[in-house]
Amino acid sequence: MKDGRDSAAVDLELPTWARVSPRRREHIIRVTSLLLRWADLLGLGAEERNDWRDAGRLHDALRDAPESELRALVTEPEYDTAVLHGPAAADALLRDGETRTHVLDAIRYHTVGHTAWDRTGRALYMADFLEPGRTFGQADRAFLAAQVAHDFDGVFRQVVRSRCEWALREGHALYAETVSLWNAIR
Repeated sequence: MKDGRDSAAVDLELPTWARVSPRRREHIIRVTSLLLRWADLLGLGAEERNDWRDAGRLHDALRDAPESELRALVTEPEYDTAVLHGPAAADALLRDGETRTHVLDAIRYHTVGHTAWDRTGRALYMADFLEPGRTFGQADRAFLAAQVAHDFDGVFRQVVRSRCEWALREGHALYAETVSLWNAIR
């Protein structure tokens, strides 16, 4: 399981409207596998485990869509192109009849964060950052991923901090949702 795969996540079913390259599909599989591993370690019930699985498999369903397609789908047009895929996927799912607000919010805000998240949103935010296919800080991220089942809130706080520090170091602006999330958990 070194690459984060879990046999339950390998058969990835995406909606017909998904725009996912093979490389993105592998990322989605790693994120979903990590979420399912944590769900099992935490002893989640079937309903919450399914929520985590669905958030993982759908969070980047439109990551490879062109900007024009994303902008046509979203209700939050003020976002930069790089983060439009979450709101676009959530809006597409809502139009398809998805009613689980916490799953939609997890997907919608998975790149910027949100203060009203339940465990599903927080888990997706962590898994998207900690999945083992990313090349930066591999040892530190692997350590954090291994700690989620023991200190969910502590790891979440560290992931938010790490993502904020990275954005600032790279000269990116912090979204209002990200700043609010940091202020709510620090």
